[in-house]
Amino acid sequence: MSNFVDYIKIFFRSGKGGNGSTHLHRDKLTAKGGPDGGDGGRGGHIIVRGNENVWTLLALRYQKHIFAGNGGDGSGACRTGAFGNDVYIDVPLGTVIKNAETDEFVCEITEHNQEKIVIHGGRGGLGNWHFKSATNQTPRYSQPGEEGIEGWFTLELKVLADVGLVGFPNAGKSTLLSVVSAAKPKIADYPFTTLVPNLGIVSYRDKASFVMADIPGIIEGAHEGKGLGLRFLRHIERNSMLLFMIPADTKNISKEYEILLNEVQQYNAELLDKPRLLAITKSDCIDDELETLLQADLPKGVQTIFISSISGKNIVELKDAIWKLLH
Repeated sequence: MSNFVDYIKIFFRSGKGGNGSTHLHRDKLTAKGGPDGGDGGRGGHIIVRGNENVWTLLALRYQKHIFAGNGGDGSGACRTGAFGNDVYIDVPLGTVIKNAETDEFVCEITEHNQEKIVIHGGRGGLGNWHFKSATNQTPRYSQPGEEGIEGWFTLELKVLADVGLVGFPNAGKSTLLSVVSAAKPKIADYPFTTLVPNLGIVSYRDKASFVMADIPGIIEGAHEGKGLGLRFLRHIERNSMLLFMIPADTKNISKEYEILLNEVQQYNAELLDKPRLLAITKSDCIDDELETLLQADLPKGVQTIFISSISGKNIVELKDAIWKLLH
């Protein structure tokens, strides 16, 4: 079973507010004192918190129900009840939280230690001292605490990276990532070797770096859920730029590029506003003459670089082009 989990449906319940107290002041000197019932404490919140050291929602896979603590009841001497315990849920950066029943957006977490309250705890009830008046000196009633809020929510991870690799299965995405970073994605000569996104930090000149995401391969119809479909496309939404990758031995490079562009556009047209670059991979398999012939049939309107992760051809030039687009 994969340790990478990017989608979770989970039931949250915030804490109930404590009841207000109905109390009249009594001590050895006071036989009939006024109202001094304290307020109930508020119920606990459900809070999500960004954690840059967490890369997956795996820890939540087996927690289908999460409940916050209830607030304590008020008491005499105008003492407020204890607040219910808040529940903090650490999530990876790039997590989007939605109401599962309405699909309504709740919040997104993009920064380390960023906190968002998903559902608030119920308010504590008011004690009877709040209801004292000139005509009612000893009110014998108080407010109950508010009920907590409950419901099903979805947590959806969208990988945050500078560069997202876009291509058909076996386009050489994993090989490139393994060459330019310390990431060790699974590599084999069959479709969908990559089943989950892999992130790698790519070192650049003067100790600079950028993050590259190798994402599961796309196929025609991915925007309709075919292949790994929507699971893949979700992860390129947060990338600063897209690096399209097509092998040099493809029968029609321009047509394949158009299919990839169409899948991205059908999923979310705004993704085409991102800077993009086209790398022709596995170019160690062709000679200079064939490369020149291929140049004439390359897609228009996008910068193209012939690369080889095996021989290292134009890898430095590719990094330069990526850096220029990112900055």
